Amino acid sequence: QVQLVESGGGLVQTGGSLRLSCVASGFLADEYSIGWFRQAPGKEREGVSCISSSDGSTYYEASVKGRFTISRDNAKNTVYLQMNNLKPEDTAVYVCAADPPILTVQRMCVERVGSYWGQGTQVTVSS
Repeated sequence: QVQLVESGGGLVQTGGSLRLSCVASGFLADEYSIGWFRQAPGKEREGVSCISSSDGSTYYEASVKGRFTISRDNAKNTVYLQMNNLKPEDTAVYVCAADPPILTVQRMCVERVGSYWGQGTQVTVSS
């Protein structure tokens, strides 16, 4: 069974940090582009950061650039999202997704494309 499971969310104060994990099973994450997306109530899903399967290229949404870092640990079939200097505007359910590397990671994130999706983990940043 193809599955993506996120963890690491929680409640943090403004300026704090969290590291989200996305563990893939049923497929090799290093053969797919992986993206982190978020959705706040009443808002559209937003591509936060995406990473390619091969050349390591990454994309970051403008509001998180310089604060968030996406990375892979292929041996663990896991993708991480390190989130620093969190802001209340980052509050959302964060979901990871995998997609065959047909699109660039920018297009994956901007167009919110995924073949497999996780269940999401809640991130709440208090002001």
